Amino acid sequence: MHRFVAFLRGINVGGRSVKKERLQETFSSLGFENVRTYKQSGNVIFENSSEDLHELEERIIAELQTVLGYSVPVFLRSMEQLKSVVKLDPFKGHNSEGSSFLVTFLADASPVAFTSQLPLMISNSKAQVISAKGTEIFSVTHGGGEGALPNTFIESKLKVKATTRNLNVVRDIVEKFG
Repeated sequence: MHRFVAFLRGINVGGRSVKKERLQETFSSLGFENVRTYKQSGNVIFENSSEDLHELEERIIAELQTVLGYSVPVFLRSMEQLKSVVKLDPFKGHNSEGSSFLVTFLADASPVAFTSQLPLMISNSKAQVISAKGTEIFSVTHGGGEGALPNTFIESKLKVKATTRNLNVVRDIVEKFG
């Protein structure tokens, strides 16, 4: 069995409230095993024998559309991929006091035209997109409501959907479920 984490965009924000039991039932109905959620922000951990992330992601998207009645972007990662993200330590050398370290998940690798410009400051803030590796982009924010800025900035720059989590959440998922 392989362990995966589905990061769901827009769950329990903006008036779209979904109880964790409903998410667990939805994922279990797809034949996934050991389904659990972490926090109330659309993080679903599960096991399945398939290694085809794209096929699993498509099944999840279709089932969420059926159950919830609206489209939910899903960013699926294997536990091994998440362990690599944590091990990468992209924030090494950045002052952690008063800062939040964020990981933005994309469906496809970020284009070189974008990554070659990094680091980038996010206008009207102290937030900064600092680096990218594959399908993840790393940002630093400094409180004052900056936490949502990297996701919006990245989606706008790349014209894609994305979802962002605090590195502490990703680390906790790896430690607790990995």
